[in-house]
Amino acid sequence: MIENTIKVLHYYKSLGEKSFASLEDDELHLVPGDGSNSIPIIVKHLWGNMRSRWTNFLTEDGEKEWRDREGEFETTIKSRDEMLEKWEEGWKVFLDAIKGLKDEDLDKIIYIRNEGHTVVDAIQRQLAHYCYHIGQIVFLAKMIKGNDWVSLSIPKGGSEEYNKQKFSSDKSDKHFTDEV
Repeated sequence: MIENTIKVLHYYKSLGEKSFASLEDDELHLVPGDGSNSIPIIVKHLWGNMRSRWTNFLTEDGEKEWRDREGEFETTIKSRDEMLEKWEEGWKVFLDAIKGLKDEDLDKIIYIRNEGHTVVDAIQRQLAHYCYHIGQIVFLAKMIKGNDWVSLSIPKGGSEEYNKQKFSSDKSDKHFTDEV
């Protein structure tokens, strides 16, 4: 379970990174409309959440007193480098916490805002949350690039060719991220 989760996390992390790489510096900061967030704001929120949830997560509540969730949605990140530093820092905290788990930890109860979760439930909760926001990042990048967007999965109109290639190969037992 842990090894598979780490592979999935790296896959979604890479989707965010490919989206960042597709954009010019000024495009990163575009906001599609009122009530929406720029990519750096989404990154800042992920950074804050990852640090809060996964720092000492087996022994402390996942919503730390030092977290400033509201501040995560303020425009303070000014450069790509600053955004990438926060991105890497958040992911490091999260991945280090997951990599440090033992099988016997998975059924332990941890707390997020005083709500008990098994470690497995907490991982699934955060995996879904992070993928939700990475989906927003990918969508924003796709919207910004328009016709210049390069698909991160099977491109529209490419399903038949992709399936033809897959079904012409021998069956195999591997993780879907092994080819990415």
